[in-house]
Amino acid sequence: VQLQASGGGLVQAGGSLRLSCAASGFGFNYYDIGWFRQAPGKEREGVSCISSSGVTFYADSVKGRFTISRDNAKNTAYLQANSLKPEDTAVYYCAATSLRVGRRCLEPPNYNRWGQGTLVTVSS
Repeated sequence: VQLQASGGGLVQAGGSLRLSCAASGFGFNYYDIGWFRQAPGKEREGVSCISSSGVTFYADSVKGRFTISRDNAKNTAYLQANSLKPEDTAVYYCAATSLRVGRRCLEPPNYNRWGQGTLVTVSS
């Protein structure tokens, strides 16, 4: 079972990044996928999640700027991050869960499969 996040990097404020989460070793189609982030000295927080059926949820802090999607044929989920702000700087993780928790999919304890994280740095 593996989740691998990629696509992070250094970007100026107002810029965009597309994060990818490649999955292997489990039935990706049947899992809800979440994106989380953790800034230095802060707790891990939910950014966005997408259910196996494509229902999406977003944290208020990224609503209107970030878009989550998934391609089940490629076992990959994406997070398109636009209009990036310095406060978006963090390590971004993707995770998978077989639980059906609705909008509680933004809560890290609901996940038992985690990727290794990719660093996003937004300069002002």
